[in-house]
Amino acid sequence: MYWNEKYECIEEAELKELQLERLKTTVKRAFYNVPFYRKTFQEIGLEPSDIKDLNDLQRLPFTSKKDLRDNYPFGMFAVPMSEIVRIHSSSGTTGKPTVVGYTRHDIEVWSELMARALVCGGATRHDIIQNAYGYGLFTGGLGVHYGCERLGASVIPISGGNTKRQIMIMKDYKSTVLTCTPSYALHIAETMDDMGVDPEELELHHGIFGAEPWSENMRQEIERRLNISAVDIYGLSEVIGPGVGIECQEKDGLHIFSDHFLIEVIDPVTEKPVEPGQMGELVITSLTKEALPIIRYRTRDITSIIPKKCPCGRTHVKVQRFTGRTDDMIIIRGVNVFPSQVESVLLEMGGVEPHYRLIVDRKGTLDTLEVQVEVSEKLFSDKVRGLEEFERRLAHELESTLAISVKVTLVEPRTIERSEGKAVRVIDKRKFS
Repeated sequence: MYWNEKYECIEEAELKELQLERLKTTVKRAFYNVPFYRKTFQEIGLEPSDIKDLNDLQRLPFTSKKDLRDNYPFGMFAVPMSEIVRIHSSSGTTGKPTVVGYTRHDIEVWSELMARALVCGGATRHDIIQNAYGYGLFTGGLGVHYGCERLGASVIPISGGNTKRQIMIMKDYKSTVLTCTPSYALHIAETMDDMGVDPEELELHHGIFGAEPWSENMRQEIERRLNISAVDIYGLSEVIGPGVGIECQEKDGLHIFSDHFLIEVIDPVTEKPVEPGQMGELVITSLTKEALPIIRYRTRDITSIIPKKCPCGRTHVKVQRFTGRTDDMIIIRGVNVFPSQVESVLLEMGGVEPHYRLIVDRKGTLDTLEVQVEVSEKLFSDKVRGLEEFERRLAHELESTLAISVKVTLVEPRTIERSEGKAVRVIDKRKFS
């Protein structure tokens, strides 16, 4: 049930004492070894010795992705390069990549956290884990891989892509756990249908999916089509990679491993903490990272703290599944829209495939939203009048949920590009006008 019961079920008072001790160490490490942090601390007149209890966390400055990019490539490292044994980075699609480094100790901690996460997600040392996260500079593949080895499970380092081969290996190697992005899991299910492969032919029983927001309805769709139990895993390269948090089998929020990460949920505008249960932006402070200590990192991920205890017995703080990101959020005529809201409506409607695209444009001074969605083979073969009626109903449901007018365009099956990694859901043409 647990990988490390001592720390996963630690008493609150002992946890707070451990967090404070580790926070003080992290602040000292950042101040004395990272010029960026020393400068920002001194600008607000703060010394490491000023951190006396956990409430002092709010006195510390925020760190943003821009700060990491401004110090590209190694300016945020707190140890000399001779102690760095691994370098990962983001894709850098919107600018320079963010670069993260790991000491040997950091790799050991990461492996421990991923082993915890895998057990929390339903895996055991007896499983054969097909790891279809991308290997390389992206943290997903190797993060999961090291956790599998620490757990003692058999890992298949297949990475993403070559989907028919993935399915052949699932059958032949008798894979029991699948790890990948949720959008790729759906693509695998779709390809299985094309190949005539019944999920009953496979040994799969659990899936651990992350790296992009996905709805509860998408979970149900994946579970139905792959005949597995699916959980959400969370992480980000700037903090450590996958293994910051994960759902347990209760599937009611993600456990954040609080002995290694201090979290806050803030109002993204006022930057003040919100009450448990209220939605806001997740902020993370690492407590044990050596190479890249990160203080009050603004993740841009939207969630809320769950105040109740989990029946699984883990005592670490839990957060709601992520509804989206503040930087993925589309503002259309003053209304905040997240792709996950659209996804939920589509999957509730039925008759459509879980593949969609949001096209945002500007006609004159007015922003417009078009939702392109694939219809199922059965619905597409219906009479035109039936399609038109379905299109009207879908537009009505979307407008009721989003509180803005929406143009719905039904497209043929298999016409929206599939993703082997993070799905691209939004095309914002306003950026180019």
